[in-house]
Amino acid sequence: MCGIAGEFRFDSLTPDQAVLKRMVNKLARRGPDGDGLFFDGRVALGHRRLAIIDLTERSRQPMVDEAAGLALVFNGTIYNYPQLRAELMAKGHTFHSDGDTEVILRAYVEWGDECPVHLHGAFAFAIWDRLAGEIFLARDRLGIKPLYYTQDEHCIRFASTPQALLAAGGVDTSIDPEALHHHLTLHAVVPAPRTLLNGIRKLEPASLLRYDASGRRKGRVYWRLNATRTERPLKAGEWREAIHNALRAAVRKRMLIADVKVGVLLSGGLDSSLLVALLAEQGVEDLMTFSVGFEDQPEERGNEFEYSDAVARHFSTRHHQFHIPNNQVLARLPEAVAQMSEPMVSQDAVAFYLLSEQVSKSVKVVQSGQGADEVFGGYYWYPKMHAEKSGTPLERFSRHYFDRDHAEYLETVNPALHGLNHTAFTVSARLTESDADEFIDQVLRMDTTMLITDDPVKRVDNMTMAWGLEARVPFLDHELVELAARMPPELKLASGGKHILKKIARGLVPDEVIDRKKGYFPMPALKYVRGEFYDFMADILNSQACRQRGLFQRAYVEKLLAEPEQHHTRIQGSKLWHLALLEFWLQMHVDQAS
Repeated sequence: MCGIAGEFRFDSLTPDQAVLKRMVNKLARRGPDGDGLFFDGRVALGHRRLAIIDLTERSRQPMVDEAAGLALVFNGTIYNYPQLRAELMAKGHTFHSDGDTEVILRAYVEWGDECPVHLHGAFAFAIWDRLAGEIFLARDRLGIKPLYYTQDEHCIRFASTPQALLAAGGVDTSIDPEALHHHLTLHAVVPAPRTLLNGIRKLEPASLLRYDASGRRKGRVYWRLNATRTERPLKAGEWREAIHNALRAAVRKRMLIADVKVGVLLSGGLDSSLLVALLAEQGVEDLMTFSVGFEDQPEERGNEFEYSDAVARHFSTRHHQFHIPNNQVLARLPEAVAQMSEPMVSQDAVAFYLLSEQVSKSVKVVQSGQGADEVFGGYYWYPKMHAEKSGTPLERFSRHYFDRDHAEYLETVNPALHGLNHTAFTVSARLTESDADEFIDQVLRMDTTMLITDDPVKRVDNMTMAWGLEARVPFLDHELVELAARMPPELKLASGGKHILKKIARGLVPDEVIDRKKGYFPMPALKYVRGEFYDFMADILNSQACRQRGLFQRAYVEKLLAEPEQHHTRIQGSKLWHLALLEFWLQMHVDQAS
């Protein structure tokens, strides 16, 4: 798990070493265990290392194979690398290291563009193919690892974060109106390939991209999720056994494929508690668990310690509990925003940042429960969408999810940025793709393959990697996701959501955790905005920088400032915080880079 960067020239120039060093330096927190640079004519590759597998120098990156004319930089973990290594050795390949990095190089030699299809895990990588004179980029199926790029007629640059690209200079930082529409209506999700900045794009999940020396590009999607029923209908008990076995396998390989200690982020909810149970079920001893909580507000509690404590006691884990006061949240909030590759409005971004700081003092790898709600239908709005029988798929979805309808969006932003209802077009297209039997199958597939990538998955990656901590997400094991996508909706939506997981957990996890009302990673101060948090947001939105940028219409800003607690999104986010966070992110990353 690391940070990568690089440049590939289409002209006669060679990459500037100082530019690559600036990019790599911006990735230092993602890889505190070392760095490496590689230059070869028109190409430059950079790497920051977080040593998890094969801690020796033999797995140092960039990894170069002079004989094959290849050089690789890689961010992620390949969970099936031992099996692939054995398969490739049987085909005559020789290895000089014991980690997963070299397996990617050999897989590329053997299978070329089909290489990513053989990889199981979370990954983003770039391979310089000197003999072909081409650069090859790829990203994992569910977009767990990020890969951003910027391109003009002279070169393509790529990196694990937009900040590294901004450090290189020459980036068009004007606002992309289509991306802005997505950001303000779709809970800060900007689907790939767009970002908020016109000059920066991101490789889509399950995609590969190849550039030749003249700048011609070829790309394709190498995996799609099928959400249709199996040919032979399975009984409920068969589904339970199949999902249980797939979960066991997903959790096991994310524990075993590491040469360092692995812990669990334990929120006290069903998902993380089930991870602990499955690890205990497989005989893992001395398991370390970690929980965080915040101050209560009158409307909402700030922690779920009673549940996480119950799980820790039940399984005798070595538990670490952290309580963060509001004054520390506000003081540290700018640090968290500084680590956001894109603006992230969810309350738990700051929570994960502060938790990861503490966890990184004990372990370098943790398992986390992200993805269970999207894959197994855990959110409260799914049954509401499913129950509606009238309207188009877009209407059934938007009524329960969109942060703002298009009319309110037009009221929110400067008229110069007005345009089409981009979010409606994107969501409608996703919900009407083939190979999904029912409306809720379409919704869950879209959430799993698009929305989750640029909300909770990106959030966890950013906030953990800010402290050199690798987060692994077993519920997004692609084989488990493929299996779950074919399961009948009632096995997901029954019992208030995640019915199949609750059935698996019964007898493994304490009943009070299974039967509790679903909770969310709470940080009430960013939802019920008052006091110092209100002053902080008001100062940002009333700042000279905000007024000069002119992104928002002042009348709308004043309306939110006048009654901040009266303006929440359909899924209960603060609209005031959404605007303040976006403006603060632009001030911190774009204005300071200019």
